[in-house]
Amino acid sequence: MQRTIHRPHLLARPVVVALAAAVALTASACTKSEDDASDKQKSSSAADTQQKVATPKAGSKTCTIDAYGAKKIDLKNATVGFSQSEKEANPFRIAETQSIKDEAKKRGVKLLTANAQSQFSKQISDVQDLLAKGADLLVIAPLNSDGWEPVLQAAAAKKVPIVTIDRKINATPCKDYVSFIASDFVEQGKRAADQMIEATGGKGEVAILLGSAGNNVTTERTKGFKERIAEKAPDLKVVFEQTGDFSREKGQQVTEQLIQSKPGIKGIYAENDEMGLGAVAGLKGAGKKAGAVKIVTVDGTRNAVNAIVDGWISGVVESNPRFGPLAFQTLDTFTQGKEVAQDIIIQDGAYTSDNAKQDVGKAY
Repeated sequence: MQRTIHRPHLLARPVVVALAAAVALTASACTKSEDDASDKQKSSSAADTQQKVATPKAGSKTCTIDAYGAKKIDLKNATVGFSQSEKEANPFRIAETQSIKDEAKKRGVKLLTANAQSQFSKQISDVQDLLAKGADLLVIAPLNSDGWEPVLQAAAAKKVPIVTIDRKINATPCKDYVSFIASDFVEQGKRAADQMIEATGGKGEVAILLGSAGNNVTTERTKGFKERIAEKAPDLKVVFEQTGDFSREKGQQVTEQLIQSKPGIKGIYAENDEMGLGAVAGLKGAGKKAGAVKIVTVDGTRNAVNAIVDGWISGVVESNPRFGPLAFQTLDTFTQGKEVAQDIIIQDGAYTSDNAKQDVGKAY
């Protein structure tokens, strides 16, 4: 992922949307990581796992193809380019890419794909290549929030609309890109804090395994967590923060450092499941027992939900990666000349010891 620090960009609140009822999700719930046991578990139905759009906030802004300056096009006859940001070793990215591919196939839309392998310079050249290959529309899962000017200029020159998913590009909506589809990351951080407060009793020292620098996800998940802790549990102190780069290996390494420098740590907030699972490995290696250090994560992967069942993780805030149906519905609506929301915010569930065993089939 990226290494440079960029300015934070606060996530806009929900906006219109008739999309919620219109979107149906394909059944791509069952994905794999290195030690996933998901093939032994039954996936939930598509209806159970689909992204659902949050109630729009009054006065939220929309975009039309006329305002954007593009031309109407029949999605069925269009070529869509999809740029994935990260190596597909992370279950979130596996599920995200598969959802895009499944929806394109379902709709009979020609899809071009590229994977930046967690290199921002490659992602920029990837998207430029997609444009050169004739992409009429773009769906981008950005690695960084900043630095997109070359792509935005190239897309604008060809009047190619862009929809971004999961992470926000710091640019002007309905000018540089059409819509941004994602969770409310500040709210995710707050909900993670609520779970941490409950798990720890609201007292003690806790650590944050930060996501990668330079994107709004890390900034906002951190902001929400700290704000809620300060508001509801002033006796719960954040005494350690270090990036785990959203990876399991780095999460384990940072946790090993953490328990040496802060042996009395009571809780770990990992800003994604992979880092949380790395934290579990680090604690096991140090001889800790399940539940001795409370871990709260964000994502909703099978392995993390199973770790709740096993007692190693206290709670997981969902971040649903199945963007395919909603992304293509947004493109379809937009290319027909109808209004779409500039910010489309999805609702996320949660996993705790109360529902993890019965709901693991909803995880990915």
